[in-house]
Amino acid sequence: MKTATKTTELILAPGQVSFATRPLRLRTLLGSCVAFTLWHPQRLIGGMCHFMLPARTRRDQPLDGKYADEALELLLRHARAHGTRARDYQVKVFGGGEMFPEQHRHLPDQDVASLNIRAALALAERHHLHLAAQDMGSTGYRTILFDLWTGNVWVRHQPMGTLRKDAYQKNQRTAGR
Repeated sequence: MKTATKTTELILAPGQVSFATRPLRLRTLLGSCVAFTLWHPQRLIGGMCHFMLPARTRRDQPLDGKYADEALELLLRHARAHGTRARDYQVKVFGGGEMFPEQHRHLPDQDVASLNIRAALALAERHHLHLAAQDMGSTGYRTILFDLWTGNVWVRHQPMGTLRKDAYQKNQRTAGR
């Protein structure tokens, strides 16, 4: 992986949102959680959110990045604060790996991973975001690396019950810049 000069790496924990205007590598680990990445190819700015749950019912509190709708709203507010529009960004979405497949065998559409995936896709549609790439579902966890100086997102998916020793796989739909 190519690194920009003077690059900082920031690790996003569940519920965090980050937006940057300088060379930065964002990293996160997703199980049933989902992450959106936004990258502006002309300005080389963008960010990532890491949400845990689709939504909450109480709306009388400040926005919280733990919830899909609120995390994406926080990310989009950062984009607007920098004088840009959501449609000018390359948007990618990752995660939603089922971590306990045996527990949800009889109700596969009621697990948190499936609910998070559905929420992410519905939000992308509601906000008219074109998804340049996505890697969601299956089982296990994903490590995500997002380089703001190139817009490349690297994904390492570790399905349940497997050992992978290979290096990060660059999301193929990000090639060609």
